[in-house]
Amino acid sequence: MLKLLRPAMTRILTPLGRALVRRGIGPNAVTAVGTLGTVVSALLLFPTDHLWWGSVAITVFVLFDLLDGVVARLGGGGGSTWGAFLDSTLDRVADAAIFAGLILYFAVQQDHLMVGVTLFCLVTGAVVSYAKARAEGLGLTCDVGLAERPERLVVVLVAAGFDGLGVPYILAAGMWILAVASAITVVQRVVHVYRQTQQPGE
Repeated sequence: MLKLLRPAMTRILTPLGRALVRRGIGPNAVTAVGTLGTVVSALLLFPTDHLWWGSVAITVFVLFDLLDGVVARLGGGGGSTWGAFLDSTLDRVADAAIFAGLILYFAVQQDHLMVGVTLFCLVTGAVVSYAKARAEGLGLTCDVGLAERPERLVVVLVAAGFDGLGVPYILAAGMWILAVASAITVVQRVVHVYRQTQQPGE
């Protein structure tokens, strides 16, 4: 669903991408900076109960995930195999840091139930990404599911941000919704791959 917004965001980021290319900054550097910023923001701001500012900072750095693609395109060649691998790998690092930061936040609050729910979100999110990568490695498609990475990030950052502004129960509700949606997505992807393997010739 959120993929529909990607072209608009790409147009917005294009001027910044051109400026980076003129300064000789490549897409891999943009990817690395975005991941580092996300990790530092999540692990420093979330556990210390700065949920609003943590969400704002992470949102800015998450946009680097689009910016690196813009820089790659404007720099010529449209990116590389190494760049694609690095981007996907560091996406997993960034996602893990975001949920780890929230797990630490709930641990400090001594909310053991939400520690478990958030840990479940972290694990199922990793399985969602792995299922797609493994399927594509086998020559299959797996671009389906209720809660893909963009949707997961929107839910967690919006919920954490509004919680930081004092909206009651929204972070817990967001984590529960994300846990259910992620579990459904895992099932959707497993079923999708299973159906492909049952076709004649597979």
